[in-house]
Amino acid sequence: MEKHNIRQIAALTERLGRLLGTDAHATGLLPVHWETLRYLDRANRFSRNSTALTAFLGSTKGTVSQTIKALEGKGLVSNKADAKDRRRNRISLTAKGKRLLKDDPIRELEDAAAALPASIRTSLAYGLQQLLSKRLDAQGRHPFGQCRECVYFAPEHESGDPHFCTLLRETLAEADAEAICYEQVARP
Repeated sequence: MEKHNIRQIAALTERLGRLLGTDAHATGLLPVHWETLRYLDRANRFSRNSTALTAFLGSTKGTVSQTIKALEGKGLVSNKADAKDRRRNRISLTAKGKRLLKDDPIRELEDAAAALPASIRTSLAYGLQQLLSKRLDAQGRHPFGQCRECVYFAPEHESGDPHFCTLLRETLAEADAEAICYEQVARP
């Protein structure tokens, strides 16, 4: 019975992914385009660059470069050199990209999840997070956790700013604290 459950988890996860991909294609965008837009919407300002996006997607630099170019061509993102470090780029959603996310096909899956009893949602969220963590660990990849749950996060910093990142030595607004970060290291 246990082997059946394990296979069923893998098969159901795969099928949900395929359904999301089909929904994404129906909008005229590729699944990777939607995933990029979602990432940019959730990532903090330090993580909106091609290096972090490549790590998040688990893709190649070339694929990410083509994805960014395609989204730029559609007017959904802008990609500019970083003002502090010209060797780095900063990718951001345009107003058009933000508007498009309001019609994100993943909303249908969110609605289906919302219809589940709270206890199932909680167990499912926890289980999927654990499953993802195991896969990321096995591949040596970044978890991209929430800033406020990081060992480097300092709430109510002495500078008077709301928060501070002790790793990057940067002040953090409340929106940054809620975002996901490439540099995040979860607190034990």
